Amino acid sequence: MILKDLPASEKPRERLLKYGASNLSNEDLISIILRTGTKNQNVKILSSEVLTKIKSISYLDNLTIAELTSIKGLGKVKAITLLAAIELGKRVTTKEIERGVLLNNTDLVHQYFSHLIGSKKQEELLVILLDSKKRFINYQIMYKGTETSSLASPKEIYHYAIKENASALIIMHNHPSGVILPSEDDCHFTKSLIETGNLIGIPLLDHLITTGDDYYSFFKEMIKHET
Repeated sequence: MILKDLPASEKPRERLLKYGASNLSNEDLISIILRTGTKNQNVKILSSEVLTKIKSISYLDNLTIAELTSIKGLGKVKAITLLAAIELGKRVTTKEIERGVLLNNTDLVHQYFSHLIGSKKQEELLVILLDSKKRFINYQIMYKGTETSSLASPKEIYHYAIKENASALIIMHNHPSGVILPSEDDCHFTKSLIETGNLIGIPLLDHLITTGDDYYSFFKEMIKHET
């Protein structure tokens, strides 16, 4: 069945007009971006096939042109359009992280920044800089690693912090494996950053490990073991 033969209640654009974008399914939203299907299958079926390529919607930005165009009926133009829409959405979300925002608890930090690296296929290390009142200054992805490793030197991280006149920092990295507990290397790296930060007067306030949906906080664990 082609899209125009569907009842209005099932057409993505009509549903958006009636219920609003926030109430649409992932399939409907992708259908609106792709606009049309093929002679043999409507755009909703095409959108459903896109979703079968990922384990959850947060992994949509990991799809490549090659992976998308491997879907029958989804050509290069549609793939480019979809990836452009995803990137635009990411930039809109990133814009919400405004300079001067108070980042005084780990839940808030994860809420603001996890979408930047949480769904990546490789480990990435994010450095978040704060002023003396724990207000946001800037952030940077310092390193993109392999599927199991993300390494950066304390020297590189603190060079960035000094350059930006930061008073403190938080780091966050992702675990593509979905295992949220820190590795031995993660623990050694955190210890090294704490020692370096204390030495130069720019303390490490926390190190978060994220899977996108959930996170591990070194600071919370240290507090837990002290009580």
